[in-house]
Amino acid sequence: MSRLARRPVVWLLAALAVPVLLTAVMVPVRADSIEKDLRTQAVAALEARGINGATVVLDGRDASVLVSTDVDAAQIKEIVAGVDGVRTVSVGTGPGVQPTGTPAPDPQDAAGFEIGRTNSSIRVQAVVRSELAKDSIKSEVEKVLGPDREYDQRVTVDAAKGIEDVSTLSGLLNAIAIGTGDASVRYDGTTVTLSGAVPDQATKAMAARAAATAVPGAVIANQLEVPITKPVESEACRTFKTRLAEYGRVNKIHFLSGTAIVNDASKQAVTRAAALLKTCATVRIEVAGHTDNLGSPATSLPLSEQRATVVKAELVRLGIPADRITATGYGQAFPIAPNTTAAGRVANRRAEIRALQEN
Repeated sequence: MSRLARRPVVWLLAALAVPVLLTAVMVPVRADSIEKDLRTQAVAALEARGINGATVVLDGRDASVLVSTDVDAAQIKEIVAGVDGVRTVSVGTGPGVQPTGTPAPDPQDAAGFEIGRTNSSIRVQAVVRSELAKDSIKSEVEKVLGPDREYDQRVTVDAAKGIEDVSTLSGLLNAIAIGTGDASVRYDGTTVTLSGAVPDQATKAMAARAAATAVPGAVIANQLEVPITKPVESEACRTFKTRLAEYGRVNKIHFLSGTAIVNDASKQAVTRAAALLKTCATVRIEVAGHTDNLGSPATSLPLSEQRATVVKAELVRLGIPADRITATGYGQAFPIAPNTTAAGRVANRRAEIRALQEN
C-alpha cells in the first residue's frame, strides 16, 4: 500500500482516540461531582426526617453513614438507600463509631473555628474549603444577626485545610446567639468551649444543650459565667441603720454592778431590739458589752464578754438567728460617761447593738 493510501487510516485512528482520551479525563471529574451530589441529597433526606449531624461519605455510588446519636440504623439505611443513584449503604452509630470503610478522623487534623458575639456584632473566624461554604456561613449569620448587629467576617478559603461541612459551625452559631452579653464558642474537632457572660443560669444551660445538639459526641466545656446579682433591698432594710441608731438613742441596756444580769428597766429594750431586727432579716449585728472601771482590766474584759453573750442569747430566744449576731466584749476601754459618779458608772455598764458592715 502506498504512503498516501495509509494516511486516511492514521487520521481515522487519531479521530477515534480523541474521544477516548477526553472520556478518561472527564470520568474522575464527573465521578467526583456525582459523589458530591449524592452526599448532598443524602444529608438533606436525613435532615428532612429529623436526623441532623450525620456524616455521609460516598465512594462512587456506595454510601457510608455515621450518626453519633442513638438512632435506628435500619431507618438511616432506608432513608439513604432511597436517594436516587445510591447503590449500597453501610451505617455506623454511636459516639466515636465510624461507618464501614471510613477512616477515623484525627482530631489534630480537624479544622477548628471560633464564633464570638457581643450585643452589637457577631464574629466568625474560620477557614473553609470553598467560596460557597463562606457564603453559606454569611447566610446563616444574617439569619441570627437582627437589624442592630454587624457581621465581623474573618472567614478565609483554603481548599486543602478548610472546613468541608459547615453544618457544625451553623449549629454552634445558633447556640452562641442565645442570650445577651459578650460570649464565644470554640471548636477544635473534639471539644466545644463556651466562654464569656450570659444573663442567667437558664441561658447558660440552654447554650450548652444547643452546643451538644450541634456537635453530638463532643466534649462540652461550659465556661459561661453568670453575674452575681444582689437581692433587691427592701425599704425596711434601706432604713434599718437609721432606725437602729434611733433605737439606741432611746433604749438603753444596762446591767447590775459586777454581773451579767440585765437590770429590770432594760429588759424591754432587749425585746424592742428583737422586734427591730425582725424587720430586716439580712442585716448582721454586733452586741458590744462594756463595763465601768470599778474592776481591773483583767476582770472587766471577760465580764463585758459575758454581758454581750447574755444579750445575744436573749435575742436568739426571741427569734433572731444566732448567725446574724456577733457578741464582743470591750471591757472598760470605751466609757460614754465619767466613772467618777454613780450615774456615770451605770451608763457605762451597758450593751450596745450596731449593724455590721457587709463585705
